[in-house]
Amino acid sequence: MRNLIRSVLVLLTIVWAGTAIAGDARQNLDPDSLALKGYDPVAYQTEGAPMPGSEAFTAAHDGATYRFASAANRDAFAANPAKYAPAFGGYCAMAVVFGRKFDVDPAAFRVIDGKLYLNLNRDVQSRWASDIPGHIAQANAKWPTIAAKAP
Repeated sequence: MRNLIRSVLVLLTIVWAGTAIAGDARQNLDPDSLALKGYDPVAYQTEGAPMPGSEAFTAAHDGATYRFASAANRDAFAANPAKYAPAFGGYCAMAVVFGRKFDVDPAAFRVIDGKLYLNLNRDVQSRWASDIPGHIAQANAKWPTIAAKAP
């Protein structure tokens, strides 16, 4: 019985620690709360390509730290973070369609109607691209039910 109690306490400690480390499950962040694996969210829209951000240009938004390639991009983000922050907290858009949360490849992206959508990889992105409007509608409907759940 003592071993069972000890095992339960260890498990609870691990779960609690994992929750504390994970932070807000609504966003796909690294352990240091870095969003988009350090890529510049503004560059996706202005350059049409993923660009690594710099530690010299950062901004905080909703508990996440974003990096930018330039001060101008940082300032654009600060003026309108909702425009540049990734859809579905930076999780894979196709996974959200199925009620799941997967990490992303920053190079597997599309900007649709001014919103950044990311995917697990280019293969998944191809599947997602087969019906972008339908998949966005499905993911938008599913996101409120999974947003706060751990990935």
